[in-house]
Amino acid sequence: MSAVKAPVHLHAGAPAALPHLLTGHLTALIDPADPDDPIARQFVPDPREGLAAEGEIADPIGDGAHSPVAGIVHRYPDRVLLTPVLTCPAYCRFCFRRETVGDGALGAAALEAALDYIRGHEEIWEVILSGGDPLVLSPRRLAAIVGALDAVPHVETVRIHTRVPVADPARITEALVAALTRETPVWVVLHCNHPRELAAEARAACARLVGAGIPMLSQTVLLKGVNDDAATLDALFRALVRTRVKPYYLHHLDKARGTGHFRTTLAEGQALMRSLRGDLSGLAIPTYMLDIPGGHGKVPAGPCYLSEDPASGGWTVEDPWGGRHPYRDAE
Repeated sequence: MSAVKAPVHLHAGAPAALPHLLTGHLTALIDPADPDDPIARQFVPDPREGLAAEGEIADPIGDGAHSPVAGIVHRYPDRVLLTPVLTCPAYCRFCFRRETVGDGALGAAALEAALDYIRGHEEIWEVILSGGDPLVLSPRRLAAIVGALDAVPHVETVRIHTRVPVADPARITEALVAALTRETPVWVVLHCNHPRELAAEARAACARLVGAGIPMLSQTVLLKGVNDDAATLDALFRALVRTRVKPYYLHHLDKARGTGHFRTTLAEGQALMRSLRGDLSGLAIPTYMLDIPGGHGKVPAGPCYLSEDPASGGWTVEDPWGGRHPYRDAE
């Protein structure tokens, strides 16, 4: 990983307590003449990170309450989160784990205990590798972890969440791709928030993964000043589909401490989803999601197009362009 300090840009005087790291690749994407550069806004510290708004907490989605052993979060019955590493190629200033990421990884004994937990719970159908960013691990170590999961009969799919293809695309080597190739299907979920992140090198990295038979999805966080307009989201989701990455989730920003300057309202997010529906292929439209604060799980937060009509005993349906139409179930 080619890690460098960010260029002197917009945010002198930002808090120093949180990890601050950019790759050379990301730094090259920043326009130093643009005070609102969307890449810089995501990765360069901002003085407003020192401000905690009402409701913002260190663990906004309640990981701690669902962690039976180190490195495991078991919130849903059939899937667990495994975090073998806390390091990222670059640190997003809005990260909901922003107070836990940084240097560090599970030691051999802790990793084995986490794997033993997975082996001992036959209800676990899917293991989600996160962190930190699992793809900063060496191909050898990554192959060992994925291989151990491949050997667990009840684990039928592995999902890896990563920013590496857009943050440090040179890491997606043939050796790393080979480490992910197992009998158990491995899915890669790319975290990508702005179309400029999908530079030629990033698209080539995704092509290496998809070309090896590894399906890819994407997650995007709705961020004020980065992608909170329909044109940017439209361009991003179309670019992802062209890259053979299916837009999966558009996340409403979690209430991590010091992230209020990135936050939109739910109503704004719903309005953006309405504006995309009908103008953008369904293949390119993600689900707008809210992670309920306190660890209560995530739910779709998009607009509703159906309402009951008590007078007729049926429904009123809103079409993608705002027209309203009656609908009755068959008797």
